[in-house]
Amino acid sequence: MTVPDRRFCIAPMIDCTDRHGRFFLRLFSPNILLFTEMVTTSAILHGDRERLLGFDNAEHPVVLQLGGSEPDELAECARIGEHYGYDEINLNVGCPSDRVQSGAFGACLMRDPERVADCVAAMKQAVGIPVTVKHRTGVDELDSEELLQAFVSTQIEAGVDALYLHARKAWLQGLSPKQNREIPPLHYDWAYRLQQQHPDLPIILNGGILSLDECETHLNHMAGVMLGREPYGNPWMLSEVDRRIYGEDQRGYRTRRDILEAWLPHVEAFLASGQPLKRIVKHVFGLYHGQPGGKRWRRHLSENAHKPGAGIEVLLEAARLTEGQAG
Repeated sequence: MTVPDRRFCIAPMIDCTDRHGRFFLRLFSPNILLFTEMVTTSAILHGDRERLLGFDNAEHPVVLQLGGSEPDELAECARIGEHYGYDEINLNVGCPSDRVQSGAFGACLMRDPERVADCVAAMKQAVGIPVTVKHRTGVDELDSEELLQAFVSTQIEAGVDALYLHARKAWLQGLSPKQNREIPPLHYDWAYRLQQQHPDLPIILNGGILSLDECETHLNHMAGVMLGREPYGNPWMLSEVDRRIYGEDQRGYRTRRDILEAWLPHVEAFLASGQPLKRIVKHVFGLYHGQPGGKRWRRHLSENAHKPGAGIEVLLEAARLTEGQAG
């Protein structure tokens, strides 16, 4: 079994880490571990699999995240994901949205560690690639270090290959998904102790990490780190990941313009399939984040990408308007 390098991961994010967002983020580093958006078992079993699961080989290494709670359905979807070529299968046990609550999966499963373990065991039996879980410290009133330790021990017994720990609990009522990423307090100390107790199990820390300096600090204690909104909104921070996290030379794209031009063939192929630019351009809104020309870049894209027939010239013109003010 080939094990992905999990030192630096981009979190699964709905409407963000689709195949186009992943292709763009991959340009910054060949090493970062990327995740799909969460895909439900019912969607895979009954929907358009190519649209849901298809991806470019350039995206490797990439993890398929599943949403579900039925072991047999998850096992079948894991087999399908392995057939599509994913490097790992991950079970979502952390999302608190109304959608997952109505389907009794996601963070709801923190209440039922035995069911999670049954799901892990079923998927492990079905595939030859790693099976992992992304979870919280707890949910609602079920929130203590002891309960978290018990949850983790149960998954270890089921054979889980790694855990991605969002180091704060989820409130299923009263907080939006965005608030659930910000309001419940973080417990990095719980995560550190978990990794100390289980040195052979990779535990990847997620939640509240905003910089590579913080990543380096956490990597002194954890097997890996996972970031989400920060690198999606400010992707240029990833340009230093190869050097600082992996000890390798940065890829050949030395400027933001280099990254953009490397992405353009992917955009052209997308447009040639009959899709509009407005459906893909959101992934590069943050390319000039924090730069003097950043607002001009975003404004030009916002005002022009939705127009009928808009093509890569919109991106090139936005870059031209920004040149001289950002690197």
